[in-house]
Amino acid sequence: MAVGGEVRLVALEGLPLIRPGDDLGTLIAAALARAGLALQDGDVLVLAQKIVSKAEGRLVRLADVTPSAEAQRLAQEVRKDARLVELILSESRRIVRARPHVLIVEHRLGLIMANAGIDQSNVEDGFALLLPENPDASAEKLRARLAPEGARVGVVINDSFGRPWRRGTTGVAIGAAGLPALVDRRGEADLYGRPLQVTMIAFADEIAASASLLMGPAAEARPVVLLRGLGWSAADSPAAELIRPENEDLFR
Repeated sequence: MAVGGEVRLVALEGLPLIRPGDDLGTLIAAALARAGLALQDGDVLVLAQKIVSKAEGRLVRLADVTPSAEAQRLAQEVRKDARLVELILSESRRIVRARPHVLIVEHRLGLIMANAGIDQSNVEDGFALLLPENPDASAEKLRARLAPEGARVGVVINDSFGRPWRRGTTGVAIGAAGLPALVDRRGEADLYGRPLQVTMIAFADEIAASASLLMGPAAEARPVVLLRGLGWSAADSPAAELIRPENEDLFR
């Protein structure tokens, strides 16, 4: 879906460590200016989930968490800090699988993920970082702040996910605005004229994964990536559209 068959990815440099209450829009605008870049039609900004969560004050001090009896019981089973398990339960609808060192849950947003997306990497000692309350709304707020008038600019919030039956993590979109998170191509013809029957493209996930190549998971400190050269015609849709409805889930 690239225009001209080429997409350029640029990691924005010089962003400070994000703290609760920071204005991400102002910081990203300044980083774009330092790089001599101005957002234009078809651009997509991809943000690491961590900086969105930090700016929105989703940091929790573990010392302030009192684990319930259920959290204490489950913590023994999965061999995790009971305070962390309490946070995981508070962010979850249900437990999908629990094993030593593994706790897979259905997050309140509908995402099936380890530890409800709660992270302690690249976070100060003694704290845990929760997902944004509403990642799609967070993406829309940034899009409205940064997009030039009349330009179609997308924003994707990227998080690292493991996948069933495959090793390793990849970037996925947990929030999206200004672009179609899911592109339905059913009914279009293939090279031989046969209509596509089931093809739906996780457009926002593919964008997130590509940006992850520059972001990195450790000390790279590149939490915002600009993609330039994409093109799309489908209507905007949020990242929530990527979550498979329960009636389509063959494994639940």
